[in-house]
Amino acid sequence: MGIGVIDVHRPTDNGTGMICVASYNIRKSVGTDWRRDPARILDIISEVDADVIALQEVDRRFGSRSTSLSPEMIAERTDYFAISFGVREQSLGWHGNTILYRKGMTVLDTMTLTLPALEPRGAVLADLQRGDDKIRVIGLHLGLVDLWRRRQAQSVLNQLDVLDEALPTVIMGDLNQWTTEGGCLAHFAENHQVIAPGPSFHSSRPVLNFDRIITTLDIEVTASGVHKSDLARRGSDHLPVWARLKINAVAAGMAQSA
Repeated sequence: MGIGVIDVHRPTDNGTGMICVASYNIRKSVGTDWRRDPARILDIISEVDADVIALQEVDRRFGSRSTSLSPEMIAERTDYFAISFGVREQSLGWHGNTILYRKGMTVLDTMTLTLPALEPRGAVLADLQRGDDKIRVIGLHLGLVDLWRRRQAQSVLNQLDVLDEALPTVIMGDLNQWTTEGGCLAHFAENHQVIAPGPSFHSSRPVLNFDRIITTLDIEVTASGVHKSDLARRGSDHLPVWARLKINAVAAGMAQSA
């Protein structure tokens, strides 16, 4: 499933049942000019103006794996708080993944998911609430090898199936999936809607739909797109992707009572 690409920035719709989500691989805050510039990344995140943002590659890969974005800097410079999933004191993410949520939202629960892989991979989960609306958000970064991407996708779905409470769910991140269908997308598409907001890689000339947003069927996707500001083209090798969602309260209630 795909929604037409919208290149311009869109305002957040704060109506009941409406939420805007986004995903962004920030490449450890290193831009296409090869400068590490956390402030630039935070400016781009503010441009996107989503309610919840899944970040990939937030931590440096080697050594202490320290975060490239400090929680304090995020809180001071943006309208967001960061959820710390890191097991190391200097890290923010779990295998580089973290979730930002807009100030005023409530974090109900968090957890990390370990994914099968030849290389370290994981996903992060946060249950969030705004007003009466609850939503489950999973941020992930899948592997480079097709076989392992498919295993990782199935692992995420299996781990979600055994959770006690079912919530309207958004899964988003860098799937590293070259094709537009099949592979790991086939697993997600069995009981979810898979959104391709548009080409997001490489940011200088985007041609690949690496970054995806996937939702349960109790969520309506009213719009989606790729954020293509001049700043975003310089901030990372990926562009941020976003989707505006409407939670179907009736369907969500039925899922929770099932």
